[in-house]
Amino acid sequence: MRARLAKLGTARLPRDLHPVAWWIWALGLAAAASFTTNPYLLLALIGVACLVVAARRSAQPWADSFRIYLWLGVAIVVIRVLFRILLGGGDGGRVLLHLPAFPLPHWTLGLRLLGSVTQEALLAGLYDGLRLAAIVICIGSANALANPKRLLRSVPPALYEIGSALVVAVTVLPQLAESLRRVRAAQTLRGGDTGRVRGLRRLLVPVLEDALERSLSLAAGMDTRGYGRTSGATPRERRTTGGLMLLGLCALAVGVYGGLDQTTPAWLGRPMLLFGVVVSVVAVRLAGRRVGRSRYRPDRWRWPELVVATSGVLVGAAGWWISRHQLTIAYPSLSVAPTLSLLALVTVIIAVAGALCSPHPATTASPTGGVA
Repeated sequence: MRARLAKLGTARLPRDLHPVAWWIWALGLAAAASFTTNPYLLLALIGVACLVVAARRSAQPWADSFRIYLWLGVAIVVIRVLFRILLGGGDGGRVLLHLPAFPLPHWTLGLRLLGSVTQEALLAGLYDGLRLAAIVICIGSANALANPKRLLRSVPPALYEIGSALVVAVTVLPQLAESLRRVRAAQTLRGGDTGRVRGLRRLLVPVLEDALERSLSLAAGMDTRGYGRTSGATPRERRTTGGLMLLGLCALAVGVYGGLDQTTPAWLGRPMLLFGVVVSVVAVRLAGRRVGRSRYRPDRWRWPELVVATSGVLVGAAGWWISRHQLTIAYPSLSVAPTLSLLALVTVIIAVAGALCSPHPATTASPTGGVA
């Protein structure tokens, strides 16, 4: 009994949580945000992401990239509202601003420039922009919390080539924030042009070059250490694996089409989709046997990882349920003030409580942070 309690306590010691758990949690929040336009619920999800990042982010370079996602979310909301004003503020409703209207040619399907700006049109643009911003910020929280190098180690061996490309794509933005800080500090010490245009040119080019070089260096280091090296396989094994993968992809395509088209037979929907998933998983497992890869101190999945991942799944499921059974909560009217239900509040609490069950990040660099 004491040994079990000691193990549970050890799981809460400062360490880096498994990156897959953070991504499941963040994707659950993003899924819940995609199922609603309620501004209160969207702002609550954004607040949860900001709170968890502030409480659980590490001192690594990728943790500083979250502010970029926040500014990107603000830009999305502003641009969405401006487009509502620029392309016609809507017909009917409470007019807030009278602007001259300029009709466009008939092939634009009735669009016009400017015109009367109504309250309903502005709220529609605000709600849509806020939903997209919430999705972007939730994904950004996963990028700031999860170690991209450790995430790469969790990729199935058969997807090593995709994993090499993903590690470059995932690390570009975090490295961009680190490069921006380093280049700005170096140029401040050197001095030089202080104009906005020249200063931006002197800053932008070195930042992009440095971030891309560091990401490519990581991919080159992975290749040097033998990541993704394939062992010999007979032609029969290759044909079998390729045939199963092709069959699984075709079944997935047919299943998705059957689920979207209500006129197709029932067996072309979920059964075909499930069959495609099973065949694809088998093909990936068979292809992974040809890849020889060793792991140094592999990441363990403990109870904090289970709690964080489960909370993300519950949040996404609750968001889907609200969009199906509480339409006035998920999609409030533009003419009345939005409200929140008890389930929506419980969903936000689950998102916060589940994430805060994770241990504090390690204060020093861990040897497990590298790529095996």
